[in-house]
Amino acid sequence: MLAPYLLGLTVLVLAPFAVTLALAFTDYDLIRPPRWTGAGNFTALAADPVFRTALLNSLLFAAVAAPLRLLIALGLALLLHRRAPVAGPARTAAVLPTAIPEIAYGLLWLWLLNPLHGPVNQILRIGGGNGLTVFGRTPPQWLTDPADARAAIILMSLFTVGEMFVILLAVRRSLPTAVYELAALEDATSWDVLRRITWPLMAPVLGLLLIRDAIGSLQFSFVPALVVTDGGPPPYATTYVPLFTYRAAFEYLRYGYAAAATVIMLALTVAAVAVQWRLLRSFRGR
Repeated sequence: MLAPYLLGLTVLVLAPFAVTLALAFTDYDLIRPPRWTGAGNFTALAADPVFRTALLNSLLFAAVAAPLRLLIALGLALLLHRRAPVAGPARTAAVLPTAIPEIAYGLLWLWLLNPLHGPVNQILRIGGGNGLTVFGRTPPQWLTDPADARAAIILMSLFTVGEMFVILLAVRRSLPTAVYELAALEDATSWDVLRRITWPLMAPVLGLLLIRDAIGSLQFSFVPALVVTDGGPPPYATTYVPLFTYRAAFEYLRYGYAAAATVIMLALTVAAVAVQWRLLRSFRGR
């Protein structure tokens, strides 16, 4: 029964990883045969300011986006787990952005975040004067200011939490009702119920989802950075490791260089997951 899974794992994961790892130690341009260079690609990446910027951007994005996405998904699950007339449409609305193809989703946000005519800045100008917000400040320049562009990529990621929402909704509905009935008899406040019952019971699933989403966040940034901001504004404000790898491999034909960048990103991802897993195990052991 495990044979199909093991076959898929070997063909789709292990074999490509082995090839990528081997190419990371070569100079390969997709035209000529690979030429062994040892650790040359890794040394070059360590001295490459663009890669260092892309790596920092990816780590910051994962550190900010993953916890925010988890909190939003948890909040939606806690709000919508009860059966109510508006709950069904609200659940559908929460899941729908995740089902939109990534390119279409990026193009939609390219329109939404237009600094002059986009709906987002138009809404922010409500109550203000002379093109300013109600707080008397210029609306964010989502596509031209480095800090605003990074915030835009994070903002886009916060609406695609449908899968996490569905999982947490199922987990919340599976919690024993007797515990909540007992808390009601004890006149426990909503905050006490959340802090002492709901959160501890859901913590193992939340931890696993955080680990998985931290990994996924490193890949989510590729399409928005390519379609919406094109890796800019200068200098490389929204160039993340996936976009850096794509351009190194398929625009500059430095496939070995791109493979080395992928290996470094994988190593850092494994290290981050190991830290999170140890924290999760220590929490469950209390």
